[in-house]
Amino acid sequence: MKKIQLTLILLLLFGVSVYAQKNIYRTFGTTGKELLVLKKEKEAELFSYTGRGALTHMWFGGDFKGWQQTKIRVYVDGEVVPSIDMEIFLGHGIGFNDPDAPWETARMGKTGSPSGVYNTFRIPFGSHIRVTRQLNANADDTQPFWWIIRGTENLPITIGGIQLPDQARLKLYKIENKEFEPLQEFDMCNVKGDGSLYLVTMEAKGLRVTVDTNEQKWKDLSFLESCVRAYIGGNSEPLILSSGLEDYFLGTYYFNKGKYHNPIAGLTHLDTEKNEFSAYRFHEDDPVFFNNGLRLTNRIGEMVGNRVVGNPPRTTYTTYVWLYQW
Repeated sequence: MKKIQLTLILLLLFGVSVYAQKNIYRTFGTTGKELLVLKKEKEAELFSYTGRGALTHMWFGGDFKGWQQTKIRVYVDGEVVPSIDMEIFLGHGIGFNDPDAPWETARMGKTGSPSGVYNTFRIPFGSHIRVTRQLNANADDTQPFWWIIRGTENLPITIGGIQLPDQARLKLYKIENKEFEPLQEFDMCNVKGDGSLYLVTMEAKGLRVTVDTNEQKWKDLSFLESCVRAYIGGNSEPLILSSGLEDYFLGTYYFNKGKYHNPIAGLTHLDTEKNEFSAYRFHEDDPVFFNNGLRLTNRIGEMVGNRVVGNPPRTTYTTYVWLYQW
């Protein structure tokens, strides 16, 4: 009799365990089709969900003035100030409103004109997530908009094959349209605690344009000589992440072969006559973990020993740095 009871208990527990395992991951989401929800004066809520999990996909469509600068905001676990507040193009690595399409990677891309922008960023939350959108101030009010948002409950987040702690959250740090002097080193982010660098997107424009000689022209682009630096745990000596700024984005010789897109990095805009570029760089399979803080910097040009490489001009930058923090 006792054996029968024990067997029944084990079967019951096993059955509950199997049932729980089968239902631990649950996909949720929403879509909007040609809805007139966007306003300039306030945010429009696109999605809200209570539970624990991660967003896994967002796609956006539309065609109107200022579409590229429409703001997407993601509020996690009851935040008043969103962890993620991005312009839709720059949030996907596209600068200067570059219309180039189609290009795509597993994590983001642009498939149409002017829209069809998507990402598969994993955005974890512990109790609630809310996604909103707001028109750019220069857009015409009340515009039709399309969207897809999807996620999965209890989805683990991994970087470089390592599962991140449950409390890991994706946060965005921005510098917007700020001018820097030659050889100035500036912070793209400076945070405390532990985490992992996920993604950097950048838009940059050198502010000196000459057309005299080929030699002078390359000097107008020599802000690209910058080595990206990561100061980890308060160290005064950095982990140098590149031998030049184009190298950080896996380019070479000032992006001399033009645009490219791959799963790790891509060049989404290049105009050498105007000294402009925009690019993205993922660290999902090339992890940069940090403990006790991260200061990620860029410099306007570079020195080798006592020699300035080229003659870097004043340069304007917009940078987006995405971190998982815990």
